[in-house]
Amino acid sequence: MNTFLDAVAWIFSPERLTGSLPLPLAIAQHLAFTFASVIIAAVVAVPLGWLIGHTGRGREIAVALSGAARAIPSFGLVVLLVLLIGVVHKTEAAIIAFVLLAIPPILAGAYAGFEAIDRTVIDAGRATGMTPWQVLVRIEVPLGLPLLIGGLRSAVLQVVATVTIAAYVGLGGLGFYILQGIPLRRFDQILGASILVVALALALDGVFALLQRVVVPRGVTARLDPGGEVPRAGAVSAA
Repeated sequence: MNTFLDAVAWIFSPERLTGSLPLPLAIAQHLAFTFASVIIAAVVAVPLGWLIGHTGRGREIAVALSGAARAIPSFGLVVLLVLLIGVVHKTEAAIIAFVLLAIPPILAGAYAGFEAIDRTVIDAGRATGMTPWQVLVRIEVPLGLPLLIGGLRSAVLQVVATVTIAAYVGLGGLGFYILQGIPLRRFDQILGASILVVALALALDGVFALLQRVVVPRGVTARLDPGGEVPRAGAVSAA
């Protein structure tokens, strides 16, 4: 209990606003790496996932690649990319590693959102004379959006936790305090920085959970698994 109180005192100490890496700057760096990586991953994964979900082709390949990407150890990948790309470009190397981590859940959310749509809704749209593009924009994208947000939510949580390792290659973030505190045996600092990482993850999870509910179109029922991350087939249908 004393260690926890010491960690809280470390977080709110005025000394956190000074030094080589003030705490607000470390938090900003942590969030910047997180959102930059997720945005880049979304630019790659969302169109590809929509294409797979719309055409029904390439799902097996996407699942295989996503599974392979999930199996890659993030720390080893960051170090490997820094060595391959060069220390001068270590920021780019770290972001590439985080992007590769974020792509699988976003890709899964994108194509699963389309697959979960009741096919009778799409057939009804086509029967009214909608073109494939209109079906995509007016039916599939709105109805698949909740599960896509779920994929983004999962990606953000994974990346915000993994960004901690950026400190191992000198890129700052909240992992800087953890890495610095280990040899110094500053357990209050290690726990305090860990608490902040958990707090960021919980705050972002709450924001995306709320957003996931807000984007559900009126007259539509979207059912997710209890974790809010793994969609079930046939889960989105018109009420």
